[in-house]
Amino acid sequence: MTYDYVIVGAGSAGCVLAGRLSADPTKRVLLLEAGGRDWHPFIHMPAGIAKLVNTTWLNWNCTTEPEPNLDGRRLWWPRGKVLGGSSSINAMCYTRGAPGDYDEWARVAADSRWSWQPVLERFKRSEDNERGADAWHGRGGPLGVADLRHRNVLSEAFIDAAVAAGHVRNTDFNGAHQQGVGWYQVTQRNGARCSTARAWLHGARHRRNLVVHTHAHAERVLLAGTRAVGVDYRHHGRLKRAEGAEIILCGGALNSPHLLMLSGIGPADHLREQGVPVRHASPDVGANLQDHLDICTLQRSTRAVSYDRTNDVAVALEFLLHRRGVGTSNIAECGGFVRSRFAEDDRCDLQFHFVPALLDDHGRHRLEGNGYTLHACALRPRSRGRLRLKSTDPAQPVAIQANYLGDGEGHDLRLMIEGVRLSREIFAQAAFAPYRGDEIFPGIEVEDERALEAFVRRKAETIYHPVGTCRMGVDADAVVDSELRVHGLSGLRVVDASIMPTLPGGNTNAPTIMIAEHAADLLLAESGFRAEARLA
Repeated sequence: MTYDYVIVGAGSAGCVLAGRLSADPTKRVLLLEAGGRDWHPFIHMPAGIAKLVNTTWLNWNCTTEPEPNLDGRRLWWPRGKVLGGSSSINAMCYTRGAPGDYDEWARVAADSRWSWQPVLERFKRSEDNERGADAWHGRGGPLGVADLRHRNVLSEAFIDAAVAAGHVRNTDFNGAHQQGVGWYQVTQRNGARCSTARAWLHGARHRRNLVVHTHAHAERVLLAGTRAVGVDYRHHGRLKRAEGAEIILCGGALNSPHLLMLSGIGPADHLREQGVPVRHASPDVGANLQDHLDICTLQRSTRAVSYDRTNDVAVALEFLLHRRGVGTSNIAECGGFVRSRFAEDDRCDLQFHFVPALLDDHGRHRLEGNGYTLHACALRPRSRGRLRLKSTDPAQPVAIQANYLGDGEGHDLRLMIEGVRLSREIFAQAAFAPYRGDEIFPGIEVEDERALEAFVRRKAETIYHPVGTCRMGVDADAVVDSELRVHGLSGLRVVDASIMPTLPGGNTNAPTIMIAEHAADLLLAESGFRAEARLA
């Protein structure tokens, strides 16, 4: 079959593109997703995130190679393998980063359309914020953005404690100022998760010009000279081919560069080592890998008010019948952004996510009793990793060499230790006195710098924000240009978090959606389709 657009990956970016591009009835759109439909009830009940951890068929379940600066541990990287991608399994925190993040992108891309003011308009257009429209927010877009309907008493205590520790209270992390502590707004509508599949795709499925294939694993991009002309993919075990005028990769920071390298597009020496014929040399495919490393401080609660022990049946019934209660919680209900003493400019360099439960090893290690957890992640790491092929078999995962704490200057490690120090300072405030039990991690015996460093190396984990592996730029090694076209090739774009030159200072789902909105604008303008291409 021949299409105008072949989109590979129905995640945070792919669903946006499918919904927007198929609004032009003259264009045929094919959307390929390696996972299945988003039917699972725990996807749509926000608190179901705690149950999705072990639902392996919704998840690529990636692991890094042994991390040399983290005691040789292999870190688990959950990535969504379902319609909506990671927007169907994440914690729904809606944050955009700082204006300076996008001004930096604009400089790197030599394109003012990536600077803060144009980017803000795309954020606003996609948003249906229940607080209404203003200078910072939009109303009427596809993506539901809401205040939490249920808030745990421990989350209230966190905000009060952080204010007592000297942090300012902030009612809107996406408003005039990012710095401070407060409640996260979440990607929800009517108390349920609003993934990109729910927001952009489901309302478009009736369109005759849109074809969606789930359980369709792309194996290679087909080139005719320097033009991309199609995709080979395995659909329910059968090898198929789709031809397209425009091939758009939306597989995310892992799968998009993986597919490029399998197709002979990437660092030439590495491809030859793997026995892949080099079709187009692109040195930074798989390079520039960045992620937010995270360290958790855990405290026991003397009162059974956490989410560690809940009546799952009662929670589910209240959610299904009334769309309220614990089932509507995203679990990571509040947090904040901090400028540490190591900050190099006016942007925050640490982020907190508070969880009113004991969370160890992504929730896979269940701890006895009740308690609360504070995540602290370094927002602007200097470390850079890379991806490499393990095999030419498309079914085999890519090798993830994240290189956490590998900056060689100790900057990233200092920030992680600072995150622990600030977390302990907040937990020591009077607001937690009615609940404060023993410290589980790091543990009271972990006090000096060397012990804290060892704790970070032993316990730090990803907070699921990998980006940068098909970075945008104008230099010779950059993978895509400012219109997300692969340098040196025609008919091939990458539209997902992999194009980010640097990490934004916050959760990455909203910025990925914004990237897809921009790509849709570019493609619709090229085709001459001028109508508003959005879903009600």
